[in-house]
Formats: sequence, structure tokens, C-alpha cells
Amino acid sequence: MAARFVVLPTAAATAALAFSSPALAQLPQPVRAMIDAAIATGDKGKVATVLELAKQTNPDEIAEIDALEAGFKAAVAKREEAAAIAKEQEIRQAGVLELWHGRGELGASRSTGNSDIIGVTAGLRLERKGIDWTHKFRATADYQESNGKTTREQVFASYEPSVQISDGLFTYGLAQFERDPLQGFSARYVTSGGLGYKLIDGKKLSLAVKAGPAYRVTDFLNEGTVTSFAGLAGIDLDWRISDRLSFTQDTSAVAEGGGQATAVFGGDNTSINVVTGLNAKITDRFGARLSYTVDYDSNPPPGAVSTDTQSRMTVFYDF
Repeated sequence: MAARFVVLPTAAATAALAFSSPALAQLPQPVRAMIDAAIATGDKGKVATVLELAKQTNPDEIAEIDALEAGFKAAVAKREEAAAIAKEQEIRQAGVLELWHGRGELGASRSTGNSDIIGVTAGLRLERKGIDWTHKFRATADYQESNGKTTREQVFASYEPSVQISDGLFTYGLAQFERDPLQGFSARYVTSGGLGYKLIDGKKLSLAVKAGPAYRVTDFLNEGTVTSFAGLAGIDLDWRISDRLSFTQDTSAVAEGGGQATAVFGGDNTSINVVTGLNAKITDRFGARLSYTVDYDSNPPPGAVSTDTQSRMTVFYDF
């Protein structure tokens, strides 16, 4: 019996065969090779561009090109489904301290000469997304001293868990702490819980609103402790302006505009916190942030003003 040899196809050839049919052999070889090369990358954008050009230059072979496109889309869908199943399994098996992602911020300034001014600002954001649960933690600290006198001393921290009820509807909980002696209070605690809704939930733009009852405890420096029931309303906006902003040929940045506003309405005092920011990524993890914060109290302690604003310029690192 004569010896028989079997030639195993390469990975690229196997990928090409997966999207071919014996009945479809009309495309010119260079065009077919170009399509196969694009499919081998797995890049949807590249494949779509190559297929569109192939249809324009080979109108008589559109049926064959459509068959290749259908095969590619089916393979991508299968791969994405498998990835989604694996991701869900990873989340379900993860521990409490796993799968957290976050950002650390740091900024500082120093002026000498006619005046001696030093300022430090720091921030931390953490987030963990589960199947239905989302946990968010945020903390900021600002300190400034001018000619030996403290001109700013602010600390803020909040923890907010939320549960997705339906596509847009969610319920949330909130625990918040603030300290601002220059505004007349050594500590202010807010707890709240209620409902929220995602009005827009896209990759580039998202907008969510929330509202619910709140309980507030304020430790004033000169007026003792005041407790009150209130209502809370919030808005959270994130806008990815561009996926890539090029500064040089080798450096790119991602710019995102993000803003949030929280208002606590009470009979004696209404407080509003508005934060608007612009982030520019220089690398995948490192970048710079410019933010503007407005804090408003309708009934501040004697000697304090109602509105306090702050501009921050910080560098950040994503992890």
C-alpha cells in the first residue's frame, strides 16, 4: 500500500476555510487574500472597511463577500458570547476584595516671595461592578496654607452601593462624610437611600439621576450637633469626548468630561455639591485632570459664606 501524507493547514488557512465554501470561488485571489488577512486580525473595523472596498471593486461577487461577512460575524458573536460567560463566571467566583478598579490623584503647589503659600490636594476613586451590584468609593482631601495661616482644610469621603433592578432602574444607598472647619463644621454625615434611573447608558455618554430621603448630622464648631431629615437628589454625567487626542506622533490622550451634582434639601439648610472635571490620558494609565467644584450651603454658620469654589489641577494613575 502506498504511503499517504496529510498536510495540516496553518492557523491562517484554517481561519480562511472557516469562512469559505466550495461553491464560492469567484473572487480574484488578491482580493480574497486581503479579506482573509483582515478576518485573521479579528478587528471589526478593519474587516468592515475591507469588505466594503471589496464590494465596490467586485460588484459581481457581492454574494460571496456577503457570505464571508456572515461567517465572520457568526464567529465574532460566538467568541463574544464565550467571553461574556467567562467574565460572568469570574465575577461570581471573585472575593470581596477582588475586581476593584480605581484612580489615584495627586496635586501640589508652592509659592514663595511676597507670600508663602503651600497647597496639597489628593483623591481616590474605587469601583467594583458585579452582575447586578455596583460599589463606588470616593475620597478627596485638600489643604492650603498662606503665610502660616490655614486657608483651606477639606476632607470628603463617600461610599455608594447600588443594585440594578431593570435596564435603567436601580436602587442605591449612600454614606457620606465631610469635614470643613473653615465653613464652620468639624464633621457632617449624610446617609441616604432611594431610586435612580439611567437616562442615557452609552459607551461615550451616560447620564443617571437619583433621589431619596436622607438623614444628616452636622457637628458645628460653635453651635453643637444638629440632626435633621432631608431629601437627596443627584445627577451623574460622563461624556467621552474623544477616544484619542494626539499631542505628538508617539503620545496620545483620552479626554473625558465628567460631572456630578448632589443636593441635600432640608428645612434648615440646603447643601449642593457640583463637581465638573476634564481628564486627559497621556498613557493607558497615566494622565492629568482639571476639575472645578462648587459647594453651596443656604444657611452657613456666622462668619462663613454660602458658596465655596475650588479649581484643581492634578495628575492621576488608573489601576
